[in-house]
Amino acid sequence: MSADPKVQLADLLRAALKSVAPDQTETPIQLERPKQAGHGDFATNLALQLAKPLRRSPRDLANMLLAELPASPLVAKTEVAGAGFINFTLNSGAKTSVVAEVLARGAEFGRGARSGTRVQVEFVSANPTGPLHVGHGRGAAYGASLSAVLDFAGYDVTREYYINDAGRQMDILALSTWLRYLAFHGIEIDFPPNAYQGDYVIEMAREMREGHQDRFAKVTVAQILDGAPGLPAAERKDDEAKNQREEHLDVLIANAKSLLGEDYPFVHGFALNEQLGDGRDDLHEFGVHFDKWFSEKSLFDTGLVERVVTDLEKRGHIYVQDGAKWFRSTAFGDEKDRVVQRDNGLYTYFASDIAYHLNKYERGFDRVIDIWGADHHGYIPRVKGAIAALGLPPEKLEVSLVQFAVLYRNGQKAAMSTRSGEFVTLRELRREVGNDACRFFYVLRKSDQHLDFDLDLAKSQSNENPVYYVQYAHARVCSVLQQWGGEAGELAAADLARLENERELALCARLGAFAELIQSAAADYAPHQIAFYLKDLAGEFHSWYNAERMLVDDEALKLARLALAAAVRQVLANGLALLGVSAPQSM
Repeated sequence: MSADPKVQLADLLRAALKSVAPDQTETPIQLERPKQAGHGDFATNLALQLAKPLRRSPRDLANMLLAELPASPLVAKTEVAGAGFINFTLNSGAKTSVVAEVLARGAEFGRGARSGTRVQVEFVSANPTGPLHVGHGRGAAYGASLSAVLDFAGYDVTREYYINDAGRQMDILALSTWLRYLAFHGIEIDFPPNAYQGDYVIEMAREMREGHQDRFAKVTVAQILDGAPGLPAAERKDDEAKNQREEHLDVLIANAKSLLGEDYPFVHGFALNEQLGDGRDDLHEFGVHFDKWFSEKSLFDTGLVERVVTDLEKRGHIYVQDGAKWFRSTAFGDEKDRVVQRDNGLYTYFASDIAYHLNKYERGFDRVIDIWGADHHGYIPRVKGAIAALGLPPEKLEVSLVQFAVLYRNGQKAAMSTRSGEFVTLRELRREVGNDACRFFYVLRKSDQHLDFDLDLAKSQSNENPVYYVQYAHARVCSVLQQWGGEAGELAAADLARLENERELALCARLGAFAELIQSAAADYAPHQIAFYLKDLAGEFHSWYNAERMLVDDEALKLARLALAAAVRQVLANGLALLGVSAPQSM
């Protein structure tokens, strides 16, 4: 028989169901932990599920099920509650046994059996056109924690970053860097307002000058501006002015490619590698790691983008209008059709996105999870539509949206825009409040909920700061065990029957819920559940610690309490690790 109380209760209910309603034995048995301790340790709605097919009142069925429930030393009390719920209260031994299991399994406690299901999680995937900002940080923390939870739950997880190293944005970055480089050599034009403005661009230009002197500066202002329309006045914000600025930029990019010739790929690659390397380092320092960095350019180099558009065309999902090729995405629930190839022959970002998702499917993942910013919500139907148009199952793709995190410093909302250069970087935030606070605070809300990042709270050493509160619980246990000075083997042999008071049994019940929590957080793509659980566990531990002495004279009681404290420490460490947060031994 399974050691899991939830499994044992399900077996007991199934046996009772066989007697009460033999033709309903396939009814799924659901057991939940009640939110109120007074309602027992587990509750089931089985009687309510059976009421309609059996045409009986739920409360009558609940009493019938209890009458047929096999006797078990696991159960101390049963009762029918509310409309027909059955509540179970476990005996104290069933609750305290989890302490021994935690101490025996250690860092593996809560880990699910390997399912063999292959899951790809693609996250961050920020254009390498500037430093990562605090908005990217939330996606990074969420994606890393979700990946860790899925792995811990038993899935085979591949963490992936999609590098947007092809297309116009990278050309704009290359141009921006080159123009700043030319300025160092006295060749200056009015810097385009829609180019990348940040100091990091000037720094890249300085490095390029130091490494290559005037190699890329053998041009004139007239050559750079040849054919470019004049820039409209800065105060003009109308569509015509916007289009004129974009046209001006496109001409400059074309001139840069022509003037630099064979050197253009070097300038482009220099800017790309500088920013990509900076992003890699930033994420590594943040504790966010990827198994694969996938190049968008490779989709073009291998011909996959061309192949996917041709395939869609053969399947009748492409039409030509004004020289451009359009995908009929309205046939799949999108608000309008989408261009996949422009009239100049260039493919759109959407075309490469379709090719990238085809590549994911061809790699054989059982589930593909994309983590996107909330502003990409409208992108979901067109991507899923393209997958369906290729004859692939769109339900295999799941998209988690991440709302932007808004940083408040001294009551002021910080602006973030890589194009204007006005942004708060993830690195700056980490240096101010630390990695632990960043990682924990970022997952304190559901990913699709708005998040205000309170800097003052994140830096405070108080019970109101949730990460401090949880870490302090871990450090407290470390301090007590250090004062005790005994061996771990003594705790493994502790008489857990001495754990009798209400707080101790509540702590044991909380520990027992950890494995279920992992599966729930994985199923719901909700690492915030881990953060909430850790806050609750830490709160119950602090209350117990303040109410009871650990190092009492009664040796058996002392060892039992120390064993429970050590189990709490272990589960806190396991949960914090999933969130990428450290578990300090002292604070």
